[in-house]
Amino acid sequence: MNSSPKSDPQNSGSWNFPKAFWTANVVELFERAAYYAVFIAITLYLTNVVGFDDIWAAWVGGFFSAGLYFLPPFTGALADKIGFRKAIILAFSLLTIGYFTLGALPYKPIVIPAIVVLMIGGSFIKSIITGTVAKTSTELTRAKAFSIFYGIVNVGAFTGKTVAYPLRLNLGLESINFFSAAMTFIALIAVYFFYKNVDANGEGKTLKEVWHSFIKVSTNIRLLTLIFIVTGFWIIQHQMYATMPKYVLRLVGKNASPEWIANVNPFVVMTSVVLITHLMRKVKAITSMSVGMLLMPLSATTMALSTVLISITGESISVFGLFSIHPITVMLIAGIAIQGLAECFISPRYLEFFSLQAPKGEEGLYLGFSHLHSFLASLLGFGISGYLLTAYCPDPTTLSTGQMQTAYQHAHYIWYYFTAIGSTSAIALLLYGFITKRIDARKSVGL
Repeated sequence: MNSSPKSDPQNSGSWNFPKAFWTANVVELFERAAYYAVFIAITLYLTNVVGFDDIWAAWVGGFFSAGLYFLPPFTGALADKIGFRKAIILAFSLLTIGYFTLGALPYKPIVIPAIVVLMIGGSFIKSIITGTVAKTSTELTRAKAFSIFYGIVNVGAFTGKTVAYPLRLNLGLESINFFSAAMTFIALIAVYFFYKNVDANGEGKTLKEVWHSFIKVSTNIRLLTLIFIVTGFWIIQHQMYATMPKYVLRLVGKNASPEWIANVNPFVVMTSVVLITHLMRKVKAITSMSVGMLLMPLSATTMALSTVLISITGESISVFGLFSIHPITVMLIAGIAIQGLAECFISPRYLEFFSLQAPKGEEGLYLGFSHLHSFLASLLGFGISGYLLTAYCPDPTTLSTGQMQTAYQHAHYIWYYFTAIGSTSAIALLLYGFITKRIDARKSVGL
């Protein structure tokens, strides 16, 4: 059957996508709001409500985040096997149960299984939603389809963190989990009534094929090296969730808003990524990535310099006489804004550069695990954070009145560790680019 571009809305560049596309994007908005509302407060909840110390809370939070980056290729294969509709209903059912359990039963033996349930449900969502967007768009409409999707992701993340702040202050940390359970339950009702199955047409991989891909990536030294290097960037980025919430609340006070401070990142990315990507379009991917990597140690150093600003302004800065803000908050906002700019240089070009390092003809196989850096950064970033918080910014409930007087004198030292990690990663990426370029040049002339 022939159809012209005029008669086929899928080829016309219009907004007339199928119902499954719009349903998937709407429920993604709810899911992202639920996830980021909980994630920005995850270590606070694990320590203040559940009773884990900073170190254990960090490892549990890191385990949660890491699973969400490692599992999607595997759950995506299962989704292709059982069908997207069944898989997405299962996913939102698991998420609703998991979030509600965290709020209703905040006990150590219960919390870990609940987080595993959330990891499995969340990993299904990652693969199903992106798969739906891809399968309900054409080559002509795919760019618009994914731009809508990424816009929805950012709106959801921004909304979730914005709502989490008043919930925490007025109703307590547990209430955030109930909010997230409500969001995913609404999404579950929506997919049950409005999401029709999307035909995979045999395009998905089997679990055996996914595992084979993982083994091949894990044994490719060139790709592993790149993954480890880029992990340094994401370790710093993860401190918005691992370190910053406890840091600002312990140093500034319980009315500080780590939730809103963290929103600086998506705001900067949303407003800057198109311009930066356009300006860097003619330079090599590794050049753009290197600019971003060099910005990351500057970001961490900026956050460490709050003590300098305090020495100049005191502990309050008036903003045009309208309101006052603590210098620590100012420097955290500045540092996170720099991180957002760095992300604009790195993220749009990373997959391009990663695919160039993969063996020719096998790029697709390797790209499925291109985000292993976020898996590693979650574990390492959160893990490191727990030990640094214990050493430099400890839980006030563990301190005596006398200890409180000096316990936080060197809290800003935390960020210098991340300056070192960021600097090492930036230098390593420059060396990686230089060395791999020479290796490729020698291969091209048969040496």
